[in-house]
Parts: sequence; C-alpha cells; structure tokens
Amino acid sequence: MLKEYRRHEEERLVQGIPALALDAEQVADLVELIKEPPTGEDEFILDLLTNKVPAGVDQAAYVKAAFLADVANGKVFTPLITTEAATKLLGTMLGGYNVQPLIALLDNEEVGDIAVEALTNTLLIFDAFHDVFELSKINKRANKVISSWAEAEWFLNKPVVPECITAKVLKVDGEINTDDLSPGPEAWSRPDIPLHALSMLKNTDFKDPIGTINKLEESGDPVAFVGDVVGTGSSRKSATNSLLWHIGDDIPYIPNKRTGGICLGGKVAPIFFNTLEDSGTLVLECDVTNMELGDSINIYPHEGRICSSGSGKELSSFTLKNPTLLDEVRAGGRIPLIIGRSLTDRTREALSEKSSTVFVRPVSQEKSDKGYTLAQKMVGRACGVEGIRPGTYCEPRLSTVGSQDTTGPMTRDELKELACLGFSADLVMQSFC
Repeated sequence: MLKEYRRHEEERLVQGIPALALDAEQVADLVELIKEPPTGEDEFILDLLTNKVPAGVDQAAYVKAAFLADVANGKVFTPLITTEAATKLLGTMLGGYNVQPLIALLDNEEVGDIAVEALTNTLLIFDAFHDVFELSKINKRANKVISSWAEAEWFLNKPVVPECITAKVLKVDGEINTDDLSPGPEAWSRPDIPLHALSMLKNTDFKDPIGTINKLEESGDPVAFVGDVVGTGSSRKSATNSLLWHIGDDIPYIPNKRTGGICLGGKVAPIFFNTLEDSGTLVLECDVTNMELGDSINIYPHEGRICSSGSGKELSSFTLKNPTLLDEVRAGGRIPLIIGRSLTDRTREALSEKSSTVFVRPVSQEKSDKGYTLAQKMVGRACGVEGIRPGTYCEPRLSTVGSQDTTGPMTRDELKELACLGFSADLVMQSFC
C-alpha cells in the first residue's frame, strides 16, 4: 500500500499537485500498519492518518473514526498513538462518524476533558445534540460542552477579521465567467480539486496563470483575485474550488481543499458571490479600475476602503454586501456560520436563555403596506410568513431538492463534508448523465 501510494504521490508531484485523499481500503491497510509500524515509517504513516483522510461521512472517515475510537477507549494498542492523541485526532474530523465516539468518551476519566475540547469545536452535530443535552443533566463534561455551545466559543475562539489586510493583486481584465475558472471540457476532473484547478484560466488570453500566481505568492502576502465582472455562468462551485485552490488557505487536517481567500470585483455574479461566501472568502464589490496586476494593496474590511500599500493613496471604497459578511469570513464560511449559529441558538433555547448577541444578525427590512408577488409569497410560505421582501435574510425550509446531470460526484463530496447522514427534505433527487 505504501509503495503504491508513494508512486502515485510522485506522479502527482510532477504536475505540481498533492496525492489524492486516501480511500476506505487504503485507510484499512494504514490502520494495520499503524498497529505494527514498519521500521522507519512512523512519521509518514502517522501523517497519512492525520492529514490525508477526508472528513465528514466519507467511508474512509468511517474507518479512521472507528480505529481512533478503539485506541481512545484502550481497546486497541499502537505504539504511535496514545489514548489522548487519538481523542484529539477524533476532534479534527468536523462531524459525522466522530461524534458518537466523542460523546461516549465524555464518561472516560482519562480523556474526557480532551473530548470536551473536541466537541465544543465540532459544529456538524445535527441530531446528536439531543444525546449531549440529555447527558448534560447528569454529566459535568457534557454540561461544559452545552455551555460552550451556548456561549458560541466555537466562534469566539476564531481570530477576528483584521483591521487591515495587505494583498497582492491578481487582476484579469474583462469578464471572467465560471467557464474560464472551471472549463466545461475538463468537467470530468471537477471532484479532484487540485487536478481540475490546473485548467483555471487556460482558455483565456491571460498568459501563464499558475506561474503568475506562484510569483505573486513569493512576497508572502495573500493573493487577491481582481476582475471587472466575475463569476457569471453556472459552474459556480467548481469555479470557486479552483480559484480557492490557488489563492485560499489550507484547511487543517483536511486534504485537497482550501478555504478563505480574497476576491474583488466591479460586479460579482450573485450566485458566485454566495458560493464564495459559503467558503469563507472575503468577497467585495468595488471599483477596480485603479488596481493593476502585481500591485500591493491594503484592504480595510471594517472601514470599507482599499489603498495602495506604497503611497497610501485610496484606490477604491466599498460597503459590505451584507452585514454578516465579516462573521462569515471569521467562521470559515457562510455554511459553518449558519450551522454553528443555529447550534448556539438551539442550545440557548433548550436552556431557556435569550438568543446570543455574539453574532451580527441580519437586519430586518422596513415595513411596507404593498402586496407581495407570487414568488415572494412562495418563499414566504417556506419561511412560515406571508411573504419575503427583496434583501431579507431568510432560511426557507425545502421539501424538494433537485440536482442536475454532471454534478453527481461533487454533490456527493459536499454531502460527505457536511456530515450528512440523512435528509430533512421529503424528496432529494440527483439525475445522472
């Protein structure tokens, strides 16, 4: 298994990309190696288990979580991983298969406190919330987890968006659509983010995009993607994946996926804007005419202005598209923010406490005596109100989810990452082509 993995790793390195994440079979082999480590391979196999297994509810994550749970409980012994280290590693798996083992470990005198730490920062809890809440009535550690969720410590432990961010400009002129960032003919490789990202901008007039990005990164500052019109077209998710592979930040313990990044556009297509938000990107609509490729700029997210790093001259100004944007960036994305915020709200409700003031809440729209359009009434019905005005923040309940051809493998990966073990919608359909 190790020989094959190293050969695969070398093949990928030639292309300048990391090896694929391990599958369930490879992780099962890896577990056997970790139980009886071959000489000189300790560090390598431990790194594979720590950093190269997908999180959430991937089959490989199932094997990893089951093994770590056995080590943490003392059922399995390995010279490489202590019970404490195993519990800590369980806490890096985001949610899904690691949640029940961690809840069980709250009773364990040896590693219970580490399990508390792990659960307080795990957001993809879903129905396991009830288990922790019930346990909290008789178990001090479970009680600690509940009060941590109620205080939104998972959010407060993350760094605030800085007052000033210095970045290098990667500017592409004209309209950049999602097909430029994620070409249709390369759709087969979309689930393999690093491989697919090699095709970004290759069908445009922009010369040597990857070489240019690597050169800009030499400064040590993050690279900001800048364009006049950004993200029109329908391949929003794969375009976001490719863009963030080049300008985003690694996600600790999660292979082949990145988050964060900065995107500035004269106009950013709404669906692309939302998808960047989901991934924790600082995305701003502003006038970009004064910015050129290679410029060094200072972005002041809280003040709403962008200046030249050298002269201090103001190049552009902006207002945040929505008031929760900086919370989204801090939380690591709009999706983690929505899930985490609802976990905090749900906990406080169960404790009969008022809702948390830690988050910036969406502003409610001004009252109007006008009627609603049919579309506004339809969305209103899904939200349990008469109608929804434009610009209102809402979380509709969906009874049907449809996902179209060619997106299958990506939808599957997203559901795994969200630790989805079941659907609350009545009908979920994926067509295949």
